[in-house]
Amino acid sequence: MQFDMATNSSWQFGHRGRVAVFIDGNNLFHAARFHNIDIDYNKLLRLLLGDGRLLRAFFYTGVDAGAERQQGFLLWMRRNGFRVVQKELKTFYDGTRKANLDVEIAVDMLSLAGRYDTAVLVSGDEDFVYALNAVAYKGCRVEVAGFRSNTAPRLIDVADFFIDLGDIAELVRKDISQGESYDVPSFIPPEELPPSPNMLRQNAGENFSQIPGKIHFEPNYTEDEGEESFSDLVRIRDER
Repeated sequence: MQFDMATNSSWQFGHRGRVAVFIDGNNLFHAARFHNIDIDYNKLLRLLLGDGRLLRAFFYTGVDAGAERQQGFLLWMRRNGFRVVQKELKTFYDGTRKANLDVEIAVDMLSLAGRYDTAVLVSGDEDFVYALNAVAYKGCRVEVAGFRSNTAPRLIDVADFFIDLGDIAELVRKDISQGESYDVPSFIPPEELPPSPNMLRQNAGENFSQIPGKIHFEPNYTEDEGEESFSDLVRIRDER
């Protein structure tokens, strides 16, 4: 899977089938800040999806209940196709504040294995090596996306493919003209709203042909696919 900015070739994912994306929000935020990149999550999701069908896109993060701007961002994420999993930040004896969601990410990856064909983990944390390997042994393709300098070598080694976000930074970078505002249509329920293409429309003059124009969502599961009911995993449909 390669992307050549000079020849304008596309990512070659092969057959991706049903795709589940697991974003370690805290890890990605610090890695992106280290590289001075403000991530556009709509662009990132479309690029990671390739030609696959989105089963679910998870975003895991620690939250500060008093941080109004963060709450606005998370609401925007929910209304643009992401399932946000959050945990309140804890203050430690040395004054640092953080929330560890490694267990939540690992459990979701393993419990949904078999429901997706390809798992994309966006993180550089070596703690996920064992979980990622377990998912691979269940017959799923596993990929890791992150900045190479901030990603554990063992995590890269256990993945079927590594997507270096540093190589495609310009494709996932937030447009500076967006500022810090969030387009949150509060009158539309999150489950009825497809991922917004606003970012692509605002950049119509630029070359984003390598990013899929729309996201294909996995349709409802039927009862005969298994004894358990996974109706809550149904994703919104893009009717455009």
